[in-house]
Order: sequence, then structure tokens, then C-alpha cells
Amino acid sequence: MLRTALAAGVIAALAIPAAAHAHVTLQPNSAAAGGYTRLDVRVPNERDDASTQKVEVQFPDGFASASYEPVEGWTVEVERGKFAQPIQTDDGELTEGIKQITWTAEDSDDAIPPGGFRDFGLSVRIPDQPGEALTFKALQTYTSGEVVRWIGAEDSDNPAPTVEVTAAAGEGAHGANTAAPQSTAAPAAATTGDDGGGDGLAIAALIVGALGLIAGAAGLLMARRASARSA
Repeated sequence: MLRTALAAGVIAALAIPAAAHAHVTLQPNSAAAGGYTRLDVRVPNERDDASTQKVEVQFPDGFASASYEPVEGWTVEVERGKFAQPIQTDDGELTEGIKQITWTAEDSDDAIPPGGFRDFGLSVRIPDQPGEALTFKALQTYTSGEVVRWIGAEDSDNPAPTVEVTAAAGEGAHGANTAAPQSTAAPAAATTGDDGGGDGLAIAALIVGALGLIAGAAGLLMARRASARSA
């Protein structure tokens, strides 16, 4: 009995963190600054008696546009609006962009069922802000009418989905190119090595050819002597 109780306690302890982490997230949760990438809004259904029929994701400022992957049985609404502050980019100043994208199931059969999850794909350009965490507040609506607001801090019961912006490849934390300069001597050294190898092969071929000629001449001479003796 004691062993059974201990086993049940361990299983329950393991189940608690799993349930606590079953929230709306963005996959992957990090992306390079200034690059185009795919983000998946991952929505698990946390209720045993209701399905998820609508998902609303609010975008932080900085996204001029976004492409969505069509999902069978779901409609998509994209809302644009003004940014709180204009944003300077390589393409100029941005004053408006994507504010929210909403996915809605066409009927209850298309909704995310209990125990299930769904990914809603996006193609976006990450803002040029390495080192920052982008917060995407999300609202999850169930067929029961319940609305779960995923808008809290990372350590809250309802954390908002976030994406950490990393430095672009070949750049440091401040965007400087950290790649080592190429040496101009390296190609010359490589060329020199290749020519030496080619000369060596040519010399070896000449030696082999000369030995072949000598062997042929010796064979011909021996054949003539043998013919003279027999005559």
C-alpha cells in the first residue's frame, strides 16, 4: 500500500508541471534580428469538456506585414493599425503594420478538441532589435464561452507567448560584423602548392615513359641477337 501511494504521488507531481506548461506558445521561441522566418502559434486545448474555437494573437510593434498558412476549416482575419511610435528600418520609417491576427473555426467539428493541439503558421520578418523579447499576447476562446487570456509575465499562470530576438548570423550583440578578415596570402599559397603538385606528376610521367622506351629498346635488341644466332 505504501509503495502504491508513493508511486501515485510521484505521478501526480510529474503531471502538475506538464499541465502548467500547456499554454499558447510561439515556436521557435527565438529568431535572428532582421531575418525572415516561420513562427507557429501552438495552441493546446486544456479543457476536458470544451473545444478551442477561436485564437487571437496581438502583435508587438515592428511587423510591417505577415503571411499566414491557410488552415482547413478555419477563417483568418488580419488587422492593421498605427504603431505607438514610428520605427526606423533599412527600408525607411514604419508608422503602421500588423496589429492582430484572429483564427476562427468554421464549426465545432473543426475546433481543437480536448487533448488536441494545432499549429497556426506565420511567415514574418523579425524586427532589427537583437537582445529584446517580443511579446505576443493571445486570447483563447472555448466552445463553452470561456476566454483564457495569455497575456501575463513569463512566471505567471497565463504567460504571453514570447520570441527572443538574437543577433543575426555573423554579427555581434551590437550588429557589427565579427567575421575574421580573409587573408590575401592564402589563395597564392594554395595556387603555389597546386603548381608544384602538377610539376611533380609531369616529371614522374616522363620518367615512366623513358623507362618504357628503354625496356622496349632492350627487348628489340635481344630479339635481333636471337634471330642472328638462329640464322
